[in-house]
Amino acid sequence: MNSRKFFTNIFKGIAGLALIFSASPGYADEHQVAQILKQLQVHGFLSQGYVKTTGNNFFGHSNNSGSFDFREIGLTASLRPLPRLQLSGQLLHRRAGEGSDGGIRIDFGFLDYNFMNTPAVEFGVRLGRMKHPLGFYNDTRDVPFTRPSILLPQSIYFDRTRNLALASDGALLYGESRTDWGNIAIQAGAAFPQVGDKDTETSIFGNTVPVRGDLKSRLSYLGRITYERPDGRLRLAVSSTQLNVGYSPGQNDIFESGSFRFSPLILSAQYNAERWSVTSEYALRYSRHHGFGNSGLDRSSTGESFYLQGIYRLFPGWEAVLRYDWLFANRKDRNGKKFAAASGYPAHSQYAKDLTIGLRWNITPSIMLSTEYHRVNGTAWLSPLDNPDINDTKKNWNLFAAQISYRF
Repeated sequence: MNSRKFFTNIFKGIAGLALIFSASPGYADEHQVAQILKQLQVHGFLSQGYVKTTGNNFFGHSNNSGSFDFREIGLTASLRPLPRLQLSGQLLHRRAGEGSDGGIRIDFGFLDYNFMNTPAVEFGVRLGRMKHPLGFYNDTRDVPFTRPSILLPQSIYFDRTRNLALASDGALLYGESRTDWGNIAIQAGAAFPQVGDKDTETSIFGNTVPVRGDLKSRLSYLGRITYERPDGRLRLAVSSTQLNVGYSPGQNDIFESGSFRFSPLILSAQYNAERWSVTSEYALRYSRHHGFGNSGLDRSSTGESFYLQGIYRLFPGWEAVLRYDWLFANRKDRNGKKFAAASGYPAHSQYAKDLTIGLRWNITPSIMLSTEYHRVNGTAWLSPLDNPDINDTKKNWNLFAAQISYRF
């Protein structure tokens, strides 16, 4: 079954329902449904990456020999059955080491109803599975063409806990005010995060103890305020979320009915000129474990993240990126020495400092080739699933990545 036919079958019934509720005769005419389905937009992308590291693994067994385990395939569709109603969805296949081992999942899928849309004001609501409006890149992080580099700044856009911070199922209100001095956009919502994956479990409990119970998604909150000049040169944003996860213990469990809360606050700024762009984001990441009945687990801490990134457009179709990115798991223990003394694990697991240089070539509007090199000090954003023995990780290591991407 081709992609258009696949989404046509899904949206055909929805288009008929839209006509039932909107058409004056009170029934869905087949001709009207066919006319609506002609507006169906289907797009997609696919990419294949190669990652080679020294000392540690990233996105698979990349140490020394390199890995081709990094792969992304997406299929996106949108349909507007009514002038104010739009349906959008994306299926995603992603392979990136032990944390994302393939399969097809609903990346996002929501109903967007626009109550008002004038040159000065816009207001609407989205219902369904939606990307979290965090920072500048979380909304579109799965599409290679929208990322400034193969890997986003890992201090803020973690790939080791990607699913928890990526999307939730719920409702989101959005609005925008457009004036001569700039545009202000606001998004705010309540939703239930995705917690049924090994990455989320490992990020909460670690990978050294057996987990016999189940994580439960709890009502969470998210929001972002963005300012942008009319010419697009300056963008500013403040975003935050409160992600809540519960735990139901299993039989003979060492943990009690606890809860986990993750609340990042992100400040974002970007300046765009004709041939170059500068972007910086700073985050405080508060996390709290409570009620697990385990003194080693019940704790709270605030992490700190920052990156400064520059992009220069060398020639038509060519871009270079330079970025410095740092992360501290606990801002009160930046060098990790207190953690090492208390746990016996390496201090370098509590921080990461990453210098990145990369080059992108847009061969055609549909084909892109990217390469980048990372010199990393620390291992705080490494996945424990790809590196099960934390004592075997190396403090100083290198990462080289290449990716070819196609979109249609």
